[in-house]
Amino acid sequence: MRSYVIGDIHGQLDKLRAAHARIAADRALTGDAAAPVIHLGDLVDRGPDSRGVIDLLIDGLDDGAPWVVVKGNHDRMLTGFLDDPDYHDPGLRGALHWFDPRLGGAETLASYGVGGVGTRLITDIHAEALARVPAHHRAFLGGLALYHQRGEAVFVHAGIRPGIALPDQVEDDLVWIRAGFLDDSRDHGALVVHGHTPVDRPVHYGNRLNTDTGAGYGRALSAVVVEGRDAWLLTDTGREAIIPVG
Repeated sequence: MRSYVIGDIHGQLDKLRAAHARIAADRALTGDAAAPVIHLGDLVDRGPDSRGVIDLLIDGLDDGAPWVVVKGNHDRMLTGFLDDPDYHDPGLRGALHWFDPRLGGAETLASYGVGGVGTRLITDIHAEALARVPAHHRAFLGGLALYHQRGEAVFVHAGIRPGIALPDQVEDDLVWIRAGFLDDSRDHGALVVHGHTPVDRPVHYGNRLNTDTGAGYGRALSAVVVEGRDAWLLTDTGREAIIPVG
C-alpha cells in the first residue's frame, strides 16, 4: 500500500510545488494515480507564503486531488490567535508568543497583508487579521485531522504517546510531542510517520520515520513514498531508499 508524504511546509510554496512535482514523476513511473499525498502539518509560519500554501491545498482538495492534510502545532497557533489575541498555546514555554521571531507568526500574517508586528497594538493586529484571513482558510485549518492511519503506517505531525491507543491520544501530544516519543525504541504497532523535529535528511528508525528536513529554516522540503514499512526519498532523479538505522 503506497502513500506519499510531505513534511513540514512552513509557508514554502515554491518548495511545496516542487515536492508535488517529484510525486507526480513517481506516479508516472509507477502508474499509481490513487495513492494519497499526506501533508504532515505546519503549513504556516517562518516561510514567505503561508497564505499561498493554504490556497494550493484547498484548491487541490476542491479539485478532487487524493490529498490528506493533518494539523501541526503552528497551524494550531494561527487559529488560536485568530480566536483570541491573548491565546497561548499550551505547548509553548513561559510567555513565548506566536509573534516571537523563532515561531514565525509575523511572516504568516504578512502573507495575508497584515504588518506591524512589534510596532502596533496586538488588538489592532488581531482585528486586521480577522478581516484579511478568509473565512474558508480558518474553516480549513480548524477542520484538519489530527492523524491519518493507512495500511501499516500512521501519519501524524509530531508523534504519539507510546503505549496509548491511537483513539485515546490527546491533541497536545499529536502536535507537540518530542520527549517520551523520540527516545522510545519500542514497536508502536504501526510505523509512525511524522515531522515536527527537523533532521538533515529523512530518517527511518524502524518504529518511526521522521520526514521534517527543515523547510522552516530554509532547508529542503522532502517528499517521501511509504510502501508498507519501507520508505524512499523522492529526488529529481528518482527514488533513494531510506534504510532503517540501528
